[in-house]
Amino acid sequence: MSDKRQRVNFSVGISRQQTVLTPAEKEIEKCVFALLFSTVSGMDTVIGQFGETLEIPCNNGAVKADEAIMTKWKYDKGEGLVGDLLVKQIGQNTSVKATDDYKDRVTMAANFSLLLSEVRLSDQGTFTCMVVAGSNIPEYPVNVVINKTPAELEISDKAEELEIGKLTKLAKCVAPDANPAASIKWFKNNKPLVADGKGISIQASVLVDPVTGLSTTSSVLEFSAEKEDTDAVFTCSTVHVAGELVSSPVTFTITYSTENIVLKVIAQDPLVEGDNVTLKCIADGNPAPTSFNFHLKGETVKVEDADTYTITNVSRDTAGEYKCSLVNNPSLEASENVTVNYLNINLSPSGNIVQSAEEALNLTLQIDASGKSMVSWTKDNVKLNKEPKFTKLTYSDSGLYECTVKMGHLSQKASFELLVKGAAVITKLSNQLGEDGQHKVLICEAEGAPKPAVSWSINGTSPEESQFVNGKITHKITVVPSANLTVSCTVINEFGVDTRSINVSSLFVEVRMDKQDQSEDSDQTKLVVGVVVGLLVATLIIGLAYLVYRKKSKQGSWKTGEKEDGNSEEEKKLEEKVEENSQKAEV
Repeated sequence: MSDKRQRVNFSVGISRQQTVLTPAEKEIEKCVFALLFSTVSGMDTVIGQFGETLEIPCNNGAVKADEAIMTKWKYDKGEGLVGDLLVKQIGQNTSVKATDDYKDRVTMAANFSLLLSEVRLSDQGTFTCMVVAGSNIPEYPVNVVINKTPAELEISDKAEELEIGKLTKLAKCVAPDANPAASIKWFKNNKPLVADGKGISIQASVLVDPVTGLSTTSSVLEFSAEKEDTDAVFTCSTVHVAGELVSSPVTFTITYSTENIVLKVIAQDPLVEGDNVTLKCIADGNPAPTSFNFHLKGETVKVEDADTYTITNVSRDTAGEYKCSLVNNPSLEASENVTVNYLNINLSPSGNIVQSAEEALNLTLQIDASGKSMVSWTKDNVKLNKEPKFTKLTYSDSGLYECTVKMGHLSQKASFELLVKGAAVITKLSNQLGEDGQHKVLICEAEGAPKPAVSWSINGTSPEESQFVNGKITHKITVVPSANLTVSCTVINEFGVDTRSINVSSLFVEVRMDKQDQSEDSDQTKLVVGVVVGLLVATLIIGLAYLVYRKKSKQGSWKTGEKEDGNSEEEKKLEEKVEENSQKAEV
């Protein structure tokens, strides 16, 4: 082999339908298949890995030790020359006959195989095992092939940037020190790249080291980028008989001018008065522009080395259309509307309100909003079905009122606490017999605000007062009257005082017809019966007198010839008297 490096250059042209190889590439492919699968006539082939120990069998290990008088290994030195390696005679140790670099690399195994250490490409060739067995001296030649996987696979000579539509040298992929020479393929986003003579070109070459005989394959990719190739990942891989290697991924910067810009509004949702809003101008050029003009409702602001502009403390006047454009191309612009949401309410009156009962209270709720709003009311945390109206205040109108106004995500609240005032007034004073019949319960019902204080003209027991609700209160006491008496109830607050009286009869003189109590009240019953009987007797006497009088009157009228109704007025008076006595008797 010549001392100079031998270089084989070839190009790879691959269509999208099938693979087309150049003559040089076809020769490499033929060598690969020949080394792997072909055999020399009547000769076995053994493949070894570069740098490792290779076992070369003698007659495929079929030699019998008791039949082999002598076993000898030799190799083909080329040009018709043969070199001896090892000899082993029966009953003796193996003798090394080699005098070249095989001297320290060959040994014989127990099955007569040749063990060749640290194999190299120069070991490729024919090794022959000769066996002397009686009168037979057969020879078993073996063809040795040495393979080596590329030491590594790396992408180098990368382009700094790619320009859209321009065929540019992307990078070079190198697979060094391989045998046979490695074949390289390129991938974009894990999809194979195929040379098409337009946007993709692949040039491959193989360099053979004259010392080691190992081959280094290089593949140069030329690529015409598109905008969609931004952030695309490129890799290369080898297809080799000893395995496959894949390079580390690489990316490239793709440059192209700006064609479109977009204005983006960055703010919290919803944007309300007092917030900040940021305008961001986004351009699709690469590298992206660094200077922009922001058009702010009649004012233009130029921004250098940034693509944003912030408006602080926005108000409803900030709302409107905003634009941004390129400094070097003002005609290329984008616009966006900024909406500022606001919600303000004013409730009148508010706070603590004190009004007199039966007066009117006018409520006014003013809403200033950027959109449609909804209003709801509560009284003492209980939802109302409609807005409260106070044309004539009552004590039940007192309470805490709160209105909530909502517009989208915005909400405002206002409230007032209403106290309806009025002088203390007794609405009802009554008494009733207790359930056991042994006492009476006096009941004083009153209204007014603030809460009236209740007092009685006598001392009672078991005082009981209801809760003060809607300006009303009820107070009860228990008494056991031993005689008829008059009891007064007085109610008072800061706006007035009221007093009422009630007659309460004694429990000991009251007429009670209950059969269970007749034995206890027999004396009282006798007295009542005597009175009734006396009234009945008086009524009978008056009736008899009346009949006698009528009879005499008629006789006189017959005698004198007067009409019957001459004394009609006297008769009516007498009849009224009789009727009155009759009613007393019934009582």
